[in-house]
Amino acid sequence: MVNPAAPARIPTSLFFLSVFYGGMVCIAGVLGNKQVSLGPLSAVGPLLGLGPLAVEAGIFAFLLLVAVSSAVAELHGRVTATRLVQFGFVPLIVSILLSVIVLALPAAHDMAPERQGAFAMMMGGTPRIWAGGIIAYGISQTLNVTLFAWLKGREGGRMLWLRAAVASMLSQIVDTLLFVTIAFLGVFPITELLVGQMITKVLLSAILVPPLIYMFVSLGRRLDG
Repeated sequence: MVNPAAPARIPTSLFFLSVFYGGMVCIAGVLGNKQVSLGPLSAVGPLLGLGPLAVEAGIFAFLLLVAVSSAVAELHGRVTATRLVQFGFVPLIVSILLSVIVLALPAAHDMAPERQGAFAMMMGGTPRIWAGGIIAYGISQTLNVTLFAWLKGREGGRMLWLRAAVASMLSQIVDTLLFVTIAFLGVFPITELLVGQMITKVLLSAILVPPLIYMFVSLGRRLDG
């Protein structure tokens, strides 16, 4: 007989993927301080009349978020994956608040000035950048889960790689449009930045998300026995 007072058991895969998801939410903004070249993919930009394609390194953590939320939707359903995205606001907002507090606190007297400057440059941000990150995260990740689940409803359990790639590419376009517009509209011309970032993120989604989704789904099924 099931004890009604016993706490509900969280599937091992959901516990692991949730912890991993929270970590990626926090590190994405830190990694985003570096722009990285994409090797052969950089040549796509000049072919389209743009400069060599580059992308902020936070995209790699963000694509892991996309793959994890899609894997949770595949393993545990759309409702659970949507809740994961919603809970992701907690580490995201808390990490921003902690950054603001730490930046406001006086540095130790023996901390080297160059380290203070580097830390402030890495961890600082404007209210528009922080707001853009929060809004873009919530809408794009929710869109990814919704599209992935909708495609699954049409295709059934088939073509996991295609469902993940399509949902990721569309959500990355929305993410870029929202973040760049909110953070930088009126600060400098954003058209070339928008186009270049969208193309880059779509290409990376097509290349990286399909193997990642198979990896996380396979790992989740193995963890759940």
